[in-house]
Amino acid sequence: MARRLTRREFLGTSAIAGAAILAAGCGAGAVRQPSAAAVATAEEAGWPVLPSVKIHVVYVGLGGAWPKPEFDAKAEVVKFQAYLAALQQRMGDVEFVGGELIANNDKAAAEAAAGIGRPDALLLVHLAFGSGRPLLALVDTGLPTAIFSQPFSGHDWMYVPQWQKAGKRVILLASRDYAEIDRAVALLRVPARMRQSKLLLVGAARGTAPACSPAKVKEQWGVEVIPVTAQQIIEAHKAVDLAAAEAEAQEYWIRPARKIVEPSRDEIINSARLFLATRNLMIQHGARAITSSLCMGKPAKGCLTFSKLNDLGLVGACEGDMDSTLTMLMFGYAFGKPGFVTDPLFDVSRNAVIHAHCVSSTRMDGPVGERAPFMLRSHRDDNHGAAVEVDLRVGQQITCAKLVNLDTLLLSAQKIVEIPDFDDRGCRTQITCEVADARKMLQNWGSGTIEKEGMMTLLHRVVFYGNHVDSADYLAQLTGMKVVMEG
Repeated sequence: MARRLTRREFLGTSAIAGAAILAAGCGAGAVRQPSAAAVATAEEAGWPVLPSVKIHVVYVGLGGAWPKPEFDAKAEVVKFQAYLAALQQRMGDVEFVGGELIANNDKAAAEAAAGIGRPDALLLVHLAFGSGRPLLALVDTGLPTAIFSQPFSGHDWMYVPQWQKAGKRVILLASRDYAEIDRAVALLRVPARMRQSKLLLVGAARGTAPACSPAKVKEQWGVEVIPVTAQQIIEAHKAVDLAAAEAEAQEYWIRPARKIVEPSRDEIINSARLFLATRNLMIQHGARAITSSLCMGKPAKGCLTFSKLNDLGLVGACEGDMDSTLTMLMFGYAFGKPGFVTDPLFDVSRNAVIHAHCVSSTRMDGPVGERAPFMLRSHRDDNHGAAVEVDLRVGQQITCAKLVNLDTLLLSAQKIVEIPDFDDRGCRTQITCEVADARKMLQNWGSGTIEKEGMMTLLHRVVFYGNHVDSADYLAQLTGMKVVMEG
């Protein structure tokens, strides 16, 4: 039978146990996730607050031969509850509900599954040996599910790969490290957050055919695509007070810039005015993301606008690229870091890919990270307007990704090895990245997933700080994506 813990028990567990578990989870191997401060950054600027993601927790197993006859399941639950209470506070946008402790048998699992209600996701903590069927009964609720199973909890883990092959949306964290729960919870948020998201599309959609269909985007990911015309942008730009634009330009761009090379003060102010106009439109529509196929035209180039949106933990993507925009939205929710949409080039002599574009976030570590040094430059294609050249971090591990056709994630792990200086050619922000096999990646670019679309669709990739390949594979299991490794 199930025993439901009270809220007092859930949140008020032993301070000693909590301190011990936190120490275990925050060591060198801990997976860092967005803090409550990061969650609040965009909301403080006026964007709507998203509701907390509700994750129902069930503890499965009272004891027995495994892990040991004298196993105290209730004491074990207290330790986990202490960790989850602290994690809820750290993350700031999740709420753990439930907390039943059930026997690892079919009847108890059926009762628990029937009483779960409508949370956003499930976290199952496997405590003691069973047949696997009770865990499956909970997985079969259809909710995105993570199972945390410590060594010697039993052998129920061995069934999970079979469930995954059958299309069940479940991941297994077979580990003694409680920090794995942080990673799982961050990923469990993603489907709910995508369903809560609105995306402004300025001009025509570009990308793979499914991604360019608002109806299919809504059906597959739950994201609402809202069309915006060029005239709406122009009118919003006119409505912004010039003094406010001057203050925005001075404080966010002119004063912090390491150097201003080509753009005039008026061009920078005009770009800041576009940011304020875009911000107002996004807040008006409750949108968390925007992409524009008109971003290199009037009333200003979109480079500074998109850079600051990404600094804030939102999404601004150029060239109407719906595939990259959805990738940035999804990875932002999962990892709390912005993406850098790039035009890749190859240098097989260095076993490297060069990523370049005239826009990049200055806070690639996330909205509460330090700003990277940057210069204000012109847009390189025509030497007009204001763009940003960001000094990204040499030595940084990165993940290169792109969601295509709404169901396939192109993925590779890379490392920044230099900021190239190649006769001032190409886009302003550039990084040279070491890859596993540049020649193989070049020959297999897109891995057959993008064939009939235009140049931008085949070309663009999105760079994120950190190696997220393993976590992205978990995310694919939770959302039904296929993963294709490039290179």
